[in-house]
Amino acid sequence: MVKQKSEAVAVLAVIPARYHSTRFPGKPLAPIAGRPMLEHVWERVCRAATVARVLVATDDERIAQAVRAWGGEVELTRPDHGCGTERVAEVALRIPADLYVNVQGDEPLLEPAAVDAAVEALRAESEIAVATLCAPIRRPEEIMNPNVVKVVRDFNDNALYFSRAPIPWVRERAEQVAVQHWKHIGIYVCRREALLEFPTLPPGELERVEQLEQLRWLENGYRIRVAETDYDPISVDVPEDVARVEARLAPRG
Repeated sequence: MVKQKSEAVAVLAVIPARYHSTRFPGKPLAPIAGRPMLEHVWERVCRAATVARVLVATDDERIAQAVRAWGGEVELTRPDHGCGTERVAEVALRIPADLYVNVQGDEPLLEPAAVDAAVEALRAESEIAVATLCAPIRRPEEIMNPNVVKVVRDFNDNALYFSRAPIPWVRERAEQVAVQHWKHIGIYVCRREALLEFPTLPPGELERVEQLEQLRWLENGYRIRVAETDYDPISVDVPEDVARVEARLAPRG
């Protein structure tokens, strides 16, 4: 299932992975159904029809050895990156491609079609440099959950804002107000020029407060196209999430 290497590819998928995590140390290598979580993500990204090449970007030799063990491709990067997009940008300096897909390494149930949807959203708009995905929130408890990032869009499906808070906020509680909240799906597709510029952009107050790297794009004047998808991920944020994923992967009787 390893993608063939080439000098330049149309779409390169990069999975940034770091070993240290405050809430879940060693998360990328956490065993899920007998295999590292990162391997599940890599395998599913490889199935995306639009992706020509897949690699893991890390600064940790333990992760690099695990990737090589299952036959994946790995790029060692600097340890001082502040976010995953900066790590992907370092890869873009070395490996040319038209589009880069930044895939979160904590979604072992990732649907390959979701990756394709994000790629097609950017391919369809030559004036847009960044694209991502959103899905309708169907579980009310996720609206107030700060681990579930919400997004609001303008009439052209460009992001207005991302937040850990419930946006939009329903002000008139005395009336029945029907509103659809949208969950941000952490897949980004970037054009090379925009990706290389990202580390040079000044981080803003919104990024610092919300701890959301995509806000750097918005604070520096970039438009982010947000396409809708039915993919509803189960992200692994804490060790307790592993059981939820394994239950979804278990064979159904």
